[in-house]
Amino acid sequence: MRKKEKGAFITPKVILPNTQLNASNTGSTGDADNFSGLGRLGCTVTGRVKVRWGSSAAYQSGIPGTVRWPGGSLGGSSLPAGSLGHVLNTAVHPSDTDTSRPNIEYRGSLAESAEKISNTLATHARSFDARSKATHRSFSRPGIYTIMALLIAFIVLLPVLSVIWLAFNPEENIWPHLFRTVLPGYVMTTLGLMAGVAIGTSLIGISTAWLVTHYEFPGRRLFNWALLLPFAVPAYVIAYIYTDLLEFAGPLQSSLRALFGWKLASDYWFPHIRSLPGAICMMTLVLYPYVYLLARAAFLEQSASVLEAARVLGGNSRGMFFQVALPMARPAIAVGLAMALMETLNDFGTVDYFAVRTLTAGLYDVWLGMNNLGGGAQIASLLLIFVMMLIGLEKISRRHRENFQPAATRFRKIARKPLTKKRAAGASLVCLLPVLLGFLIPAWVLVGYSITYFEVSWTTEFRGIAVNSISLSATAAFAAVLIGILLSYSQRLQPTTLLKTSVNVSSLGYAVPGAVLAIGVIIPFATIDNGIDAFMRARFDISTGLLLSGTTFALVFAYTVRFLAVAYGSVDASMKKISPHMDDAARSLGHSSTTILTRIHLPLMKSGVLTAALVVFVDCMKELPATLVLRPFNYDTLATHVYQFASDELIGEAALGSLLIVLAGLVPVILLTSTIDRSQELKAAGITTIDPAATAMAQS
Repeated sequence: MRKKEKGAFITPKVILPNTQLNASNTGSTGDADNFSGLGRLGCTVTGRVKVRWGSSAAYQSGIPGTVRWPGGSLGGSSLPAGSLGHVLNTAVHPSDTDTSRPNIEYRGSLAESAEKISNTLATHARSFDARSKATHRSFSRPGIYTIMALLIAFIVLLPVLSVIWLAFNPEENIWPHLFRTVLPGYVMTTLGLMAGVAIGTSLIGISTAWLVTHYEFPGRRLFNWALLLPFAVPAYVIAYIYTDLLEFAGPLQSSLRALFGWKLASDYWFPHIRSLPGAICMMTLVLYPYVYLLARAAFLEQSASVLEAARVLGGNSRGMFFQVALPMARPAIAVGLAMALMETLNDFGTVDYFAVRTLTAGLYDVWLGMNNLGGGAQIASLLLIFVMMLIGLEKISRRHRENFQPAATRFRKIARKPLTKKRAAGASLVCLLPVLLGFLIPAWVLVGYSITYFEVSWTTEFRGIAVNSISLSATAAFAAVLIGILLSYSQRLQPTTLLKTSVNVSSLGYAVPGAVLAIGVIIPFATIDNGIDAFMRARFDISTGLLLSGTTFALVFAYTVRFLAVAYGSVDASMKKISPHMDDAARSLGHSSTTILTRIHLPLMKSGVLTAALVVFVDCMKELPATLVLRPFNYDTLATHVYQFASDELIGEAALGSLLIVLAGLVPVILLTSTIDRSQELKAAGITTIDPAATAMAQS
């Protein structure tokens, strides 16, 4: 019998194989004394006890070959008549279970065994107490993993602290001037953009998720994963494409003028794409998958029995949606909405191209246009307030998510309801429009332009730019995954409050907009560079120049800080699926913490680690705001290459780079969609499995 005690697995029993009993007659005093040694040890005999009596076969056939002592007490009076006896297999369990006793085997007389047992148990008890105290001390001291986790948390928080410090200590305080002139406009435009994106993503994401999970209509299986395709298109790319299509000289307005005979723009009304409503539409088309993904998962997690209970109580389809299903899915929807709004705050390419003056665009104007880093830091600190509000919304939603899901209800898969022809056509149209506008039309335009301008675009310089993007993204993905593994394993070894707080701080980088992160990286890196240069000039009359800022190291550092949360989410979800008993078993065999990680955890976490690396790689390929500021001179990535050509109205030349970014973005989308249905089918069958792709997207 194995018993868990004081954090260790022990086997508190003594095995006495083939122990000879000097019991020549039944019930003698000597016999009782022979057995009383066990009683004095505080031991009782349990289990099946075999005793062999006598020496001849005829004698043995006349007595039972197996003797059981009720209650576990073993005494001389319990022995049948006979001469010599041997206890073949006796399990003796100490009555005092507060002390660990390992397996002990002895041969010889019972008296000798009793004395050896008494001495050995006392020795092992003292040894176990010493080991327990040593183990407790070793786990109480901060180990190398904990120290590294705390250091990582400080490094991740350093850019944010730098922005806050510079905002309160600028060289030239222009905050009053900003407050009197442009700052109110920046804030109102940002709030309007966020409100519009929130409404648009909620309407599209929730409605399409409800349709594909509860109804059967033509194309449902296709839309089930196709609605995630706009994830692959960056907002600034779709903004460039629709500006080219919808502007005055674009193909749509040119066709309308030719069809109706219009000559001037004043002859007809057409919505202006480069405006706040236009920016809202562009971002909504590529950000609604955040809400769709989590709302769809929440609807699938709802058991059919809950909706049936609502129907029995007289609820109709509309009432079940608004009063039962939607409130239960509200925490998941809030998480997806918070993530979409964080991406809205981070966007620079779209609002800059559309001339929408948000806080992000204003940050670049003040910093680069007015050459005032302190003013840019002050606007960045205001952006951080918006970010903290969104983080609070996301944390509260995750915390109360369990309260909206009746865990005690037995899960039953929802049976989708077939729709009539008209309603089925309407459902198909509702699901088709986001895919058509958010992916199919942009992809069709990019492919056409890429073919037309291929000879102009496919140059040696372009191939070098592509290599730059791939190498930077791969390096940042490797660093982020490595740090994510370190943080997750540190928390597994020592789940203390300090370590949990450090891990949470390390995950804040994803919420910080790229423009804010760029300022936060430049400030400490420039300080370090200037300090080293001043020291070398004073001591050796040598100028070291820029060692950190303005280098690819600064870019990799910013990418790692920004997307560390994505890597950690996927890695930690995989590590939590590994039973702690495997660590205990490996540790009992003498393996160290590092060996356990490399030989046990990493092979089991391979899928989650690869998924994390892939998602971080694609996010780095698409990152624009931080790259624009931190890149070295004459160093471009695909994102900056596309931005520069699009800013010069050269959409054709920017098409090939945009297409490569979109194709790279399709990889995690395909991976994600291939695992969703499989995980839900396994859940319906009562099987729990690791779904790292969905976890990475949902927890980043």
